Amino acid sequence: MNKTYAVSAAPHLHEKISVKSIMWQVAIALLPAVIVSVVFFGYRALLLTMYGIVAAVITEALIQKMRKIPISVSDGSAVVTGMLVAFNINSASPWWLPVIGSVFAIGIGKQVFGGLGHNPFNPALLARAFMVASWPTLTTAGWVKTKLGSINGLSNIPAEWPAIITSATPLGVAKALRDTTMVSSNIANLAMNKLAGTETIMKLFWGNVGGVIGEVSAAALLLGAAYLAYKHIIGWRIPVSYIGTVAVLIYIFGGIDGLFSASLLLPVFHIFAGGLILGAFFMATDMVTSPVTKAGRIYFGIGCGVITVVIRLVGGYPEGVSYSILLMNILVPLINKFTIPKPFGEVKK
Repeated sequence: MNKTYAVSAAPHLHEKISVKSIMWQVAIALLPAVIVSVVFFGYRALLLTMYGIVAAVITEALIQKMRKIPISVSDGSAVVTGMLVAFNINSASPWWLPVIGSVFAIGIGKQVFGGLGHNPFNPALLARAFMVASWPTLTTAGWVKTKLGSINGLSNIPAEWPAIITSATPLGVAKALRDTTMVSSNIANLAMNKLAGTETIMKLFWGNVGGVIGEVSAAALLLGAAYLAYKHIIGWRIPVSYIGTVAVLIYIFGGIDGLFSASLLLPVFHIFAGGLILGAFFMATDMVTSPVTKAGRIYFGIGCGVITVVIRLVGGYPEGVSYSILLMNILVPLINKFTIPKPFGEVKK
């Protein structure tokens, strides 16, 4: 007896993976950073993270109920968004800031476009841009000292160095040294070399520096990133091209005395300082807002790296990770269009 089978269009994938499993694994990968933030900043960092998560979950459930569509908060995507929103504020921020940020991220950054899979921008980064524009001091200033040491890693500071270096985050210090007219370039170079020395880099790696909650420890973020890579949730193309571009451009242009005048440790400092590790592994790799082609992902990472360096070195902000990813999100449809691989066997006319 003949049988007829209904077969869907290719490709045919046989993977025991779902949106729910991916999102919850991303949440698990972010837990080391949460734990380290509590170690260095206290339980307030955990409370702010919980405020962000709860606000994101409630906002998504309410909007989906109003839209009369199935409530899907159990898939974990709102939880990840809430965590990332909280990761982009400092531990001295008021409790309502991650709440408003999460409401904006879910309502404006995600659901207004139709929900998960339809948003052109990373919702958490869109919320960060909104918070920085609305409450810049609360979001990115007023750093608190970590429980285990100094705020920026510098000790035994000579009296003639700019006073700003004792009261800013590492990237803020680097920005001040490049822009300052208070001292000679020789003194600024000495300060920059000390800032990018092994003492500061080790503190940046482990987390004993001032910054937002999600920037506290490069080691914790790299541990989570390694877990996602092991699970094949993120690939190497975007993080490597992004971080590699930043490293090369900082080595070329990052010095105070012209091209190639930066110390070899300055690119390492810029990799571990600020939100580059968080952005490269957890935000730029967002499956919805990043290119789908292999070549496109490399171009996307390079673009993010170029914009980040431009903002850090000549822009008005000491950090440019968030804006670089958002700007490249705009170009993703074009990147996908022009990097479509040639079908196997195709012959040009």
